[in-house]
Amino acid sequence: MKTYIKKDVVEKTAEKTGLDAREAARVVNEVFTSLRELMTEGPVECRIEIRNFGVFEVKRTAAKPKARNPKKPDQVIYIPPRRKTFFRPGKILKSILKQPLE
Repeated sequence: MKTYIKKDVVEKTAEKTGLDAREAARVVNEVFTSLRELMTEGPVECRIEIRNFGVFEVKRTAAKPKARNPKKPDQVIYIPPRRKTFFRPGKILKSILKQPLE
């Protein structure tokens, strides 16, 4: 499996926009920082919709007052509520990913 890192995104952005690599890196970093800030500093639950790409959602999970410790099955522990992130691809991305592999 190929793993892409932020450097790959910067290079692709520089190639597509004609910006030099340093300017593209600044733009990509600011976009990621802005997304992270929106997800963490906003309300407990939020939704970031990027048309033709997908939706990032932050949802609250319920507390689990009677969870079990897998290392000690007889021990009951309390897990407090927290937030989780979800991503749902948009129509265009979904349709491209659904195409059969050749």
